[in-house]
Amino acid sequence: MEDMILKVEDLTAKVEETEILHGLNLSVNKGETHVIMGPNGAGKSTLGSALMGDPRYEITGGKIFFKDMDITTEPTDKIAKMGMFLSFQNPVEVPGITLSNFIRTALEQKTGEHIRVWDFKKKLEKTMQVLQMDPSYAERDLNVGFSGGEKKKAETLQLLMLKPDLAILDETDSGLDVDAVRTVSRGIEEYKKTVGGALLIITHSTRILESLSVDKTHVLVEGKIVCDGDRSIVDEINEKGFERFI
Repeated sequence: MEDMILKVEDLTAKVEETEILHGLNLSVNKGETHVIMGPNGAGKSTLGSALMGDPRYEITGGKIFFKDMDITTEPTDKIAKMGMFLSFQNPVEVPGITLSNFIRTALEQKTGEHIRVWDFKKKLEKTMQVLQMDPSYAERDLNVGFSGGEKKKAETLQLLMLKPDLAILDETDSGLDVDAVRTVSRGIEEYKKTVGGALLIITHSTRILESLSVDKTHVLVEGKIVCDGDRSIVDEINEKGFERFI
């Protein structure tokens, strides 16, 4: 267990009265990159939200272990403090809180220490350069008036600043043009290089994976993982779709 960062055992979860995940099993080791692919409606986003303790999803069976601790019933903020990060498919707008203040507060909550504003701003500016982000975005309200690409860049900026041990990226490349996908990919590569954390990439597209080294691929269909394999499954799905798995 010492190398394992995430272990999901027989997870069942429902939204309102509909069961979405049916006895799902998954193991991720430290530093690994795992991809979860599946057709629309397979339960991919439900899995990401359930792992992160989203109260809209009720876990009705099974267990989730993160860093050897049972987090099945833990609230989202505690899971985040432990070092798990979820990048949303559709990030919410938060009027009244700037992107800069949001990240600084999250960092202080995670570390339990006060962070000097000057030091933080220098680090933030440097990280924004990696993502080719206009520095003025730091002082804009979080995601308010941001385009789809700008929202995804803002989430990738949070990933690089917060340095989680496990990052779950939910459809990070959806709705992005080629340049934005390239920039977000660069941010993810930077995370792997500088933090060395584990990645769980949830997607039905393969664009974001082109420049990433993938350790394991899992195919999710109707709330169950129906196939585990390596990078070659990504290439097969890219070429032939999900036909063989459905």
